[in-house]
Amino acid sequence: MAGITAAQVKELREKTGAGMMDAKKALVATDGDMDLAIDELRKKGALKAAKKSDRVAAEGLADVEFSGNTAAMVEVNSETDFVSSNDRFVSFVKDVAGKIAEAQPESVEAAMALPYNENGTVQDEVTNLTSVIGEKISFRRFNLVKKEDNQVFGAYLHNGGTILALVTLEGADEQTAKDVAMHVAAINPKFVSRDDVPSEVLEHEKAAFTEETKNEGKPEKIIPKIVEGRMNKFLSEISLVDQEFVKDPDQTVQQFVESKGGKVINFVRYEVGEGIEKKADNFVEEVMSQVRK
Repeated sequence: MAGITAAQVKELREKTGAGMMDAKKALVATDGDMDLAIDELRKKGALKAAKKSDRVAAEGLADVEFSGNTAAMVEVNSETDFVSSNDRFVSFVKDVAGKIAEAQPESVEAAMALPYNENGTVQDEVTNLTSVIGEKISFRRFNLVKKEDNQVFGAYLHNGGTILALVTLEGADEQTAKDVAMHVAAINPKFVSRDDVPSEVLEHEKAAFTEETKNEGKPEKIIPKIVEGRMNKFLSEISLVDQEFVKDPDQTVQQFVESKGGKVINFVRYEVGEGIEKKADNFVEEVMSQVRK
């Protein structure tokens, strides 16, 4: 049997999209012959994943797992939302989040290289899932959030994980943090407070409001006051602590948290598929193409 090198395994994986263990076994079985190894993978169905590599995976699930004072948020994508109820897919998302919380890798590439089980790495399991489930599976992103001992995490998963929000509070308790996380999931604020809004954003909005007010024909002397009011409204809409609390609109999020003896430190919100360009199906064109045939 020929000695199989890591470079050969890497080359075969790049050519086929097969998992590391599948690639190595195929090379061993064919004494290192690359072409025969590809045929071997084809026979075993391990090329299914490679054939799906150009598809758009914009559905899926997000999840969060904890290890001490570290929380790991992950998003794993699939082509359709049906996969979100697949037990193996759901378990994979949860398991990956747990492994990342413990190992704390520095990049997606490093996360993909983490050992997953006795059969290989996280990357290998992604490839295996793609073959088994029949859809492109993509581990898209993760985020590590750390807290101090006097701080608490609160997480909220909407619809099983299509939206995930994680909030860190100083003081208060986990239930309070979870209530704020539910608010974040529903309202989607952009910043913790108005103090966090970048100066270029403030300048842009102020200029836009000023021009808008002038075009409305308002007297020159009252334009600054109107612009100030519109800026305050704008900031209250994008700043978490200034927003009306979704579970009690009579108070702001800050007032709610303070009533529980806490302070908002930060938040992170994942919405599955955000920023991914999805294929727009044209039903009429699809029907017409069938008619033309």
